[in-house]
Amino acid sequence: MSEPAEKSLFDAPPIAEQERMIEAILFAATEPMTVAALAARLPHGCDAAEALAYLRRRYEGRGVRLVRVGDGWAFRTAPDLGHLMQKETVEQRKLSRAAIETLAIIAYHQPATRAEIEEIRGVAVSRGTIDQLLEMEWIRFGRRRMTPGRPVTFVVTEGFLDHFGLESARDLPGLKDLRAAGLLDNRPLPGSMQKPDDDEDDLSGQTELFED
Repeated sequence: MSEPAEKSLFDAPPIAEQERMIEAILFAATEPMTVAALAARLPHGCDAAEALAYLRRRYEGRGVRLVRVGDGWAFRTAPDLGHLMQKETVEQRKLSRAAIETLAIIAYHQPATRAEIEEIRGVAVSRGTIDQLLEMEWIRFGRRRMTPGRPVTFVVTEGFLDHFGLESARDLPGLKDLRAAGLLDNRPLPGSMQKPDDDEDDLSGQTELFED
């Protein structure tokens, strides 16, 4: 006869209390937190994923929402109330056309090497452009290509996703949406990334956002 499983000395808190704990942790967090990171802070026996699900439903329709950002979770202002925060949080920082094109190429073609970016743009990419995007923490270094010279690749960051309210790179808008938002002019992007009259958001070739 098998022995009964060893029982914990302390029972896990009720799910409502676990939900409160998750709420407190995320409210004080300075960046999105993964389920694993949240679970590591909770008492033994807690179910962070279940508590997150309850908490997310509780905040539906409120002024702030619990949203997924990449692999993490964070509280964010409801999109329809974002205009109320503009004076307090919006910092105008214009990117050059070269930086916008470079960022767009990385976002839609990641992981991308400098040579691949230059091939699509048709011109050389200055070190300053890459450095600016790295400084803004909108791109980061990815894995090196297993090709001669082992060139480094670039991918967009969770900070980029968070800034634009995206859950993953698959949620990137099409060119029509970018132009409607005033983020692109009517000229086609270099390298025929997509035809200027193409209304399809074709990301079938999009790779996973983050590599192991």
